Amino acid sequence: MLYRTIPKTGDKLSILGFGCMRLPETDGHIDKERATQQIRYAIDHGVNYIDTAWSYHMGESEPFLGRALADGYREKVRLATKMPSWLVTTRADMDRFLDAQLEKLQTDHIDYYLIHVLDSTAKLARLEACGMTAFLNEAKKSGKIVNTGFSFHGPAEDFAPIVDAYPWEFCQIQYNILDEQNQAGTKGLKYAAEKGLGVIIMEPLRGGNLTDPVPPAVGDIWDRSPVQRTPAEWGLRWIWNHPEVTVVLSGMNKEEHIKENIRTAHEAYPDSLSDAERGVIEEVTKTYRELMKVSCTGCQYCMPCPVGVDIPLCFELYNNKYMFRNPDAEMFYAVRLSGVLTNSPEHFASQCVQCMECLEKCPQHIDIPNLLEIIVKEMEGEGFKERIKAARDMFAD
Repeated sequence: MLYRTIPKTGDKLSILGFGCMRLPETDGHIDKERATQQIRYAIDHGVNYIDTAWSYHMGESEPFLGRALADGYREKVRLATKMPSWLVTTRADMDRFLDAQLEKLQTDHIDYYLIHVLDSTAKLARLEACGMTAFLNEAKKSGKIVNTGFSFHGPAEDFAPIVDAYPWEFCQIQYNILDEQNQAGTKGLKYAAEKGLGVIIMEPLRGGNLTDPVPPAVGDIWDRSPVQRTPAEWGLRWIWNHPEVTVVLSGMNKEEHIKENIRTAHEAYPDSLSDAERGVIEEVTKTYRELMKVSCTGCQYCMPCPVGVDIPLCFELYNNKYMFRNPDAEMFYAVRLSGVLTNSPEHFASQCVQCMECLEKCPQHIDIPNLLEIIVKEMEGEGFKERIKAARDMFAD
């Protein structure tokens, strides 16, 4: 395992971090036994940065992780979690959330504590008015927090002012082959590094959308490359090629993916990609941009929808229609969202009532209600009722 150093502290972190937002599930809940085995395997093989948050897995991630890091594993890692900024209205809220997180995680300190989704100078001003600076200073003084940081999904122009607003030790940004110029982007990555911040990367593979399945047009490009790698390895190596990056978080939930990523993290040095390899990645990036309709990463922050729309799945199925030119895309849409596979209510885009609640939650700032209207027109057109009936008949007992 390769390690990189947080400039302000000298802390050496594994370049691969374990993100606990997409742990394996069974019956809609974390598969505790399997996820524990996965996390401990990663730690045993060199991963020393584990990331979670208040909201992950609808609140199940932190208490699960507290149990998973028992038996001496907590002492082997740097633990990161995040204050749910959207729920904070007072200074007392900040203290209450931190104390609850310490209890859930069964620890007396958080090694890397982030202000979650600090994505605009307006939100920064609101949190500062609530006492954020005093909270962070006092929590650090008491030892409850070791290092302070923030996660960012906002417009590029707001990133530098937030970096400069507090003596953070680190930050977390979305960065991958499709997001060089999006959100903080390469400019923000370099700015944070110049200021001495460690930079943690989230969504390196766009929530898995860059790996499985791969559109045929993209697969053809990978196949033509003289150097053969999996799409995941290409994507991760591209990020690790940037010396400004400290850790790349991967939401790993399959054993083979964990092993592959660990292997790659033993070899991915900065500035190690050749011009030819970077050219292959540029061609792939261009092709993806031509194919994708919605830049959703499947992070689930927009969920739950008050009226039951499965927003990320609507977007995934809509993107797949165009990326894979699937003639059965509308049928897949009817099957997946009808609830027949999960014995649950329907989750179609047409259920949207334009309440606009999702707009406030989406870190990608996607115009969700408008896109859901488009999906209704394209995926729920002629024959929609018949497709739902066929789906129900197909999976009837």
